[in-house]
Amino acid sequence: MTTFEELRRRGLLAQLTDEKEIEELVNAGKATFYIGFDPTADSLHVGHFMALCLMKRLQMAGNKPIVLIGGGTAMIGDPSGKTDMRKMMTPETIQHNVDCFKKQMSRFIDFSEDKAIIVNNADWLMNLNYVELLRDVGACFSVNRMLSHECYKQRMERGLTFLEFNYMIMQSYDFMELFQKYGCNMQFGGDDQWANMLGGTELIRRKLGKDAYAMTITLLLNSEGKKMGKTEKGAVWLDAEKTTPYDFFQYWRNVADADVIKCLKMLTFVPIEEIEEMEKSMEGAQFNQAKELLAYELTKLVHGDEEADKAREAAKAIFANGGSSENMPTTEISSDELTDGGMGILSLLVKTKLAPSTSEARRNVQQGGVAVNDEKITDPKKIIPITGEVIIKKGKKNFHKVILK
Repeated sequence: MTTFEELRRRGLLAQLTDEKEIEELVNAGKATFYIGFDPTADSLHVGHFMALCLMKRLQMAGNKPIVLIGGGTAMIGDPSGKTDMRKMMTPETIQHNVDCFKKQMSRFIDFSEDKAIIVNNADWLMNLNYVELLRDVGACFSVNRMLSHECYKQRMERGLTFLEFNYMIMQSYDFMELFQKYGCNMQFGGDDQWANMLGGTELIRRKLGKDAYAMTITLLLNSEGKKMGKTEKGAVWLDAEKTTPYDFFQYWRNVADADVIKCLKMLTFVPIEEIEEMEKSMEGAQFNQAKELLAYELTKLVHGDEEADKAREAAKAIFANGGSSENMPTTEISSDELTDGGMGILSLLVKTKLAPSTSEARRNVQQGGVAVNDEKITDPKKIIPITGEVIIKKGKKNFHKVILK
């Protein structure tokens, strides 16, 4: 089975230009491709996972990834798929986030011996002369055509700033710069990026001639991939300090039955033949087995074998022993944080990250979804004594241990 065929069978490909050429390059291991990441936070999250796994998969087949960090485009903000303008960030915040991304990506991509590179588009975008850019690049874009794309249509109804309107030009310029400087002949992105990517392909061919070799391809359901990382507790991060390996494991262990096979195909390196065989007879308890496989494989990929083993054993022990486990997620609280030896249940839920905010914590309590040491808590004003070990349970599957330092 060729690399391109496997991408198809895993459901990763949606729209392509120059399909035959793309297939030949990918299968021969001669594609130099890029995927862009805007540094809007100091950690990658599950929404980036599909792109990272794809890069790893293609690199294993001999192709060369270019990780493009959007230090420059992050100053503008991509309007695609958004209803409001992105919050502006300072250059210092952007640089901090860029540094964090580089460190995390090294777990997925092999950057040794020039097998992959990381570049920051701030290196060229921040030095552009505006008038020259308008003359050389702006003249290649039709405003009417840009406004015909769905990503701009949606925002036109609520208000699209001129700043955001320039995003397509900036992203297109990125592809041309990568093509000329690094021989990048392919770009990948989500289905919401199709218009921007086509702009890059067309810009290269208009500026450098019809024989210029640059292609685009989108990832099927990548817009869904972005949604994957959002839960009622907030984003599911790849940074263990933000989302513990246990919580990461539990996130994937609790995916919907309808999504488990899709996630196994798109995000794991379990042989596609094995997944397709599972799919033929998936029913009842087999869904739980598939979910455990998914959770284990992804936790291993992000946090390593040891943490994946701990998370799996903790999950089994928690449910087998009614919420008691050495590997249960734990928060230590000092006596200085207590008032008369206790802490309010809402503060505890936020402190342990079982709830992202006080209002969400209050809703969980009022709906009867919270218990402390097996006692259901329904009063949002309840003070929980912290004298030793306290086990908090939210819903049916989220356990957290609180201990006094």
